Amino acid sequence: MTIPVLLLLVLYVGYFFLINTYTRLWDKIPSYDRVNHTNGNIQVTVVVPARNEEQNIAACLDALLHQSYPRNLTEIIIVDDHSEDKTAEIVSAYKAAGVRLISLKDHVKEGEMIRSFKKKAIETAIARATGQLIITTDADCTAGKDWISTLVDHYLQTGNVLIVAPVEIKLRKTLLSIFQSMDFAVLQGITAVAVTGKLHNMCNGANLAYEKQVFHDVGGFSGIDHIASGDDMLLMDKIGKKYPGQTGYLFSGAAIVSTMPAESVRQFMHQRIRWASKATSYQSAGIKLVLLLVLMVNISWLLLLTAGFFSALWFRIFMVTAFYKMLIEWRFVKKVLDFFSMNRLMPLFPLFQPLHVLYTVAAGFAGLFTKYEWKGRTVR
Repeated sequence: MTIPVLLLLVLYVGYFFLINTYTRLWDKIPSYDRVNHTNGNIQVTVVVPARNEEQNIAACLDALLHQSYPRNLTEIIIVDDHSEDKTAEIVSAYKAAGVRLISLKDHVKEGEMIRSFKKKAIETAIARATGQLIITTDADCTAGKDWISTLVDHYLQTGNVLIVAPVEIKLRKTLLSIFQSMDFAVLQGITAVAVTGKLHNMCNGANLAYEKQVFHDVGGFSGIDHIASGDDMLLMDKIGKKYPGQTGYLFSGAAIVSTMPAESVRQFMHQRIRWASKATSYQSAGIKLVLLLVLMVNISWLLLLTAGFFSALWFRIFMVTAFYKMLIEWRFVKKVLDFFSMNRLMPLFPLFQPLHVLYTVAAGFAGLFTKYEWKGRTVR
């Protein structure tokens, strides 16, 4: 028993230092609330890949068309990725407002093998974009009126060639939605400290900006286009390698993009498996070590719980480590939820611990070995 206990001790000490580092870095993140409505003369192109989004695309477009950033400096391109619903029809109704619609099927060669239609959609849009700064978001997302202005202002003030900005999952009244909102907020908190503290690369394509020229300089998605996911983090790896020290995080409530929660447990798990599937392709050793440590901590949680059914001693050890894990995470989670105005959900944090552990382990392994469904497609 001595060796397993020592291994647990090493594991949880490492986890303590990781989360404590995140917490300290969070307190040092400079907030960025200044919005300069002049913003020079930076032409931006907002790229939105869309597949079967008839329920969400109108809200997304309405938010984009009501931005405070000068309309004459804003280009909006929607790329319809073989939608089987009324997505293209809805987007077409916005043509008079200056929204450009590209049909991806018109840009796929006969017999062309595509592993990532989303990457293909983004690169197709960028090839036709007039903007100096590319901003990507998703078709089920909305943002406040100062979103683009804040991104451009940050770009001008910092000179960063890639900007990572916050995303939140819209809070609904269902238990699944509440869990997703809290869990995703924590992931976003880790993203903020990882990028700001230069620990490792993290981002989300629902709120990402980068120079068009930089995209071309790194060869776009070449070299990662065989991977179904990763239009955000794998691209960030490429840009970060070629432009070290020129990627940054925009810590501002005005820059938050809101996205829709998964509607079912099945949809949620396939989403998280999709995210996990790109883990082996990360270039950063730092994020690989972090993912491994987190996975091992969660696996140990499950193993201790299982052993606890057969031994009172192991059950006591499980209770101690489970409480310690929650205690380690509490301060960081609270700070992150405060930023996203979700602090009222903090009492639910202990209750969601088992769900978090279960899905993290399940999605982590499934992402390596199984297929997943995304937008009506089965992908490996």
